[in-house]
Order: sequence, then structure tokens, then C-alpha cells
Amino acid sequence: MTAELLIGPAGERIVELVQHVRTDQLASPTPCSGYDVRQLVNHLLFWGPSLEGAARKEAVLPPAEAEDAIDLTKADWSGDLTAQLRRTASAWSLPEAWQGATRMGGPDEIPASLIGGMVATELVVHGWDLARATGQQPEWDEELLEYVHREVAGHAEWGRQLGSYGPEVKVAPDAPLLDRILGLTGRNPA
Repeated sequence: MTAELLIGPAGERIVELVQHVRTDQLASPTPCSGYDVRQLVNHLLFWGPSLEGAARKEAVLPPAEAEDAIDLTKADWSGDLTAQLRRTASAWSLPEAWQGATRMGGPDEIPASLIGGMVATELVVHGWDLARATGQQPEWDEELLEYVHREVAGHAEWGRQLGSYGPEVKVAPDAPLLDRILGLTGRNPA
């Protein structure tokens, strides 16, 4: 299955997780270093329009306010995030989204396939972060996990240089694929 066909199911999986997050869990810590659930939701809402725009080759700048400025007490954050995740997954479900180069809120062109890989990784890894913080048990299709593992393995050092990934957490080479992905991103699967 091609990458664009994997994005829709990955988006729906994280939507299911989001829809089971309770407001009283927003202060719960996540495995994503420095983020509680509220900050992770803010992160996904903040960057979602830029990721969605990149699929259409539109440079959508992030909001002028800081990433953590979205007030989740005054908005339907679950509905807003569900809608944004679905729009992003839908935009990246088109083959043309993966072709050529695109921008992600800045002037520099980046290979679209690299951004698409980032989107798939965000959906899986941040989905796992949300699930762990809220007591849920996520499951992803093996083919999606194989794709994300290739993406993360190929870009892990770059991700660490950008500060997106922490130091690698060693996991057994025969550990489940999700655990190996998490370890590469600096998360402890246990």
C-alpha cells in the first residue's frame, strides 16, 4: 500500500484516541518530553493547518500567538482537533500531495514526501503519547508501522538535531515495531 493510502486510517486512529480524552486528563503528563495532554493538543492544533496546507503546496503560516496560547477551556477542543486531524489526513491522502516540493510555513522548499512522512509519524507517535497519558491502548496497522519505522529510522538524527526527538532509547531488535519507533524518537515504550 502506498503512503497516501496509509494516512487516512492513521488519522482516524488518532481521532478515536482524541475522542476518548476527558477534560480532567488535560493536565496529565505525556511521554512527549515537556508536554502534558493540553500542550500536546495545542501542538497538534497549532501545526495542523501548516501540515494540511503543505499537502496542497500552500505555505500556511502558524498562528501569530504562541503554540501554547490556544485556550482549551473556551473551545470545543476535541471537535476542533478531530476536524483538523481529519482535514490533514484527507489532504495527505491524495497522491499529488506527496509529489514535488512544498513549504511548511516558511520560504524553504522541502520534498513533499518528507513532510508526508512527518505527518504519518506525528499521527502515530503523538497518538501513542495521547493514549499513554489517558490510559488508552492504541493499535495501528502493521503496514503503517513499517512505513513510519522506515521514515523515523531514516531521519532520526535529523529529528534529534531539530529537537523533535530525544536521545534514542535502546529497545531489543526483535521488540514490537511500535516499540522500535518509539525508541528511535526518544520515548521509552515501557
